[in-house]
Amino acid sequence: MKTHNLPWKMLASLAATTLTFVGAVTTVNAASIALNGQVEQRPLTPGEIATYGLTNAQFSAGISTVALGEPVYLDALVNNSIAPSNIVGVVWSLPSTNKPLGSLAMLTNSPLGSSVPLYNPADRSIPNNTQAGALVSQLAGRTFFRPDVVGQYTVLARITTTGVNNGTNIAPATTNIAVTITAATYYGLQTCEACHSGGVLNAPSIYPTYTNTPHASFFTRAIDGLVSSYYNQSCIQCHVLGYDTNSFAVNGGFDDIAKVYGWTFPSVLTNGNWAAMPAALQNLANIQCENCHGPGFLHPVQNGIVGNTNFISVSYNAGDCTQCHDSLPEEYQAAEWYNSLHAVTTRLPSGSASRMACVRCHTAPGFINYVANLGNTNAYATNVVYEAINCQTCHDPHDASNPAQLRTSTTVAFNGNTGFVVTNAGLGGFCMNCHNSRNGSVTNSIVNYALAQPTWNGGSAFGPHDSPQGDMLEGINAVTYGQVIPSAPHANVVSNTCVGCHYQPIAPTDPAFTLAGGHSTEMSYINSQGVNVDVTYVCTQCHGTLTNFDMLVPDYVGVGYSLGVQTQVQLLLNKLSALLPNSTYQANANNYVAAGVVQSSITTQTNWPTPFLEAAYNWQFVDNDGSLGIHNAPYAVGLLKASIANLTGVSTVGGLPDAWEEAYFGPGFATNAAAGPNAVNNSAGVPNWLMYALGVSPFGAFTVPGSGVIYFDGNDIVNGATNTVAIYTAAEIAFNTQMGTTYQIQGISALTGGWQNISTNIPGTGGSISYLTPTRNNAQMFFRVVHTP
Repeated sequence: MKTHNLPWKMLASLAATTLTFVGAVTTVNAASIALNGQVEQRPLTPGEIATYGLTNAQFSAGISTVALGEPVYLDALVNNSIAPSNIVGVVWSLPSTNKPLGSLAMLTNSPLGSSVPLYNPADRSIPNNTQAGALVSQLAGRTFFRPDVVGQYTVLARITTTGVNNGTNIAPATTNIAVTITAATYYGLQTCEACHSGGVLNAPSIYPTYTNTPHASFFTRAIDGLVSSYYNQSCIQCHVLGYDTNSFAVNGGFDDIAKVYGWTFPSVLTNGNWAAMPAALQNLANIQCENCHGPGFLHPVQNGIVGNTNFISVSYNAGDCTQCHDSLPEEYQAAEWYNSLHAVTTRLPSGSASRMACVRCHTAPGFINYVANLGNTNAYATNVVYEAINCQTCHDPHDASNPAQLRTSTTVAFNGNTGFVVTNAGLGGFCMNCHNSRNGSVTNSIVNYALAQPTWNGGSAFGPHDSPQGDMLEGINAVTYGQVIPSAPHANVVSNTCVGCHYQPIAPTDPAFTLAGGHSTEMSYINSQGVNVDVTYVCTQCHGTLTNFDMLVPDYVGVGYSLGVQTQVQLLLNKLSALLPNSTYQANANNYVAAGVVQSSITTQTNWPTPFLEAAYNWQFVDNDGSLGIHNAPYAVGLLKASIANLTGVSTVGGLPDAWEEAYFGPGFATNAAAGPNAVNNSAGVPNWLMYALGVSPFGAFTVPGSGVIYFDGNDIVNGATNTVAIYTAAEIAFNTQMGTTYQIQGISALTGGWQNISTNIPGTGGSISYLTPTRNNAQMFFRVVHTP
């Protein structure tokens, strides 16, 4: 039988023990793999308890402040590169001097055993985690205890490995680590409100905005019947403070106070249930401060310090949220997040104060610090402690002012000195805080890089950063060569832009559930047969039925027939990469020439000629976007074709040199329909491609003897009233047609390279069409007919 002795009152005078930290003592040979030992307080979620059949385990937030009688799961981790046979083990200890006076708490075997994986995805060995610098760990040992007296507990772990064979001997390694846990009882919301409503010392004013969050009133609404008809007592452990009916968990939680007042869960959910509850019980109801920060009994005044933060937790670990938001099928957010790249953001930028501009997007505390100091770049990302991008990184648990409790508004100023402000992106604008090119404006990247000068406020680097999706979607910040390159309407017609597509809802019955959409942000998944499956549901609203993202689009690359957009963008990337130099440094800039082979990555040199740098920037811009044209196909294709044209002199499909087109049609030739290869600008009906081949103005009279183009439908001339053009030498292409189909003649002088359009679009008549085209100087020519559809 559980007894009620109000220990949160009786133990108020207990002083905490002095923290003990044993520094790492490691003996390793220089050639050995680093041990990288660490101890983590492991969260445990309801979803994991169900998945791994843990019948004797309770969920836990995994924070360092816990309530009396609540579980503490500790994991010792070592470098995943160490062979498991070389891990000797972990010696755990909790000396009596390292726990409060009178405590009988003891370390025992963890109920998780060894089959439950490490909690953080970024700590696990993940086959598809190719992030540079990601630290991947493995489990060395586990322990468990329940604190029984208010105060602090310092658990010691001695991790030992036999090392690795460095060629001469086996070098053992040992690391001693200490972790401190604070155990306390609950105060309830009124005590937190007293200090955190503003005006008390330096306590953050959190309470006024917290009251507007759904957490602050969930239980209130639920027992009054405003949430669901099936809400019952088994639901409330996540919706009130410290609900644990075990006899060893007497800690001032909701169930303890309910017993004092004889309160029982109402049999009918109706208006008035909340109002009828005792005030002392209301003080512990709803999802409030101590649910996430741990019991605060020792926090208000401890060791002579008012508001002593050493006795309360501020956790950036996802476990603080997933202790409740991981219970399928209703609470699926955590399961989605586990499968996201956000959960395994690279550790490379963290741990160094020189990388403040990096950690703001690669670590949870870095981003939280960034949004708290918008406009003050000197204060950005001063916290370099690593934690993956998770729930509380983006969502502010204390404030519902912004949609979805996002930490900042959806209007975002792009970084990198572009001066661009996004106002039309909806919720996706928040994503663009990080998903934009942060390596400076395109102008700085080209000009300053060549001069070895800073290209952005974080230093000097060439090209866009790894995630320029915002720039791509908005169609900005790339090299356009003075052309007007069109953009797709996605930025304006997709509700909430990034979120509208990447967070598409997936039904629990769908094989893609938790693997794509939602907080996974993934647009595809690997099915049970190991096949990658694109999730196109959201696309069908505008594009009709699709089975994959490589949707058929017009011929952008000049092959003469339709291909998938992603295929075509990759072909253009390949073509452009072959026109760029390789990564070998040349002292003489004039020595840089096209590599002539497809390159999967581009490494530039500061003395590359400007056309190469401009093209390399656009290649990186499209490649780093990662969507292969899905985000903004016209812009991606336009940038690549313009870059190819700038290096080769030809951008128009059909092979007309830019210099010739610009000479006759001006600098806006790329968007001028009259400049197209098949456009006719003369009374003789002769297209531009033939006028160029004859070396005459596209506007001039057709006076070259022996040349001309004419085609027939049976005995009728299609492109002229009478046959007034003399044809001396000609090739005839005859073919049958059908109504509703458009035909085009293409030619090529050798069966290599790209086919050129040599006719206008010819509508099918249902009969036979004969096409005549002149041949000159006995030049060899091959022809083919393509049609749409």
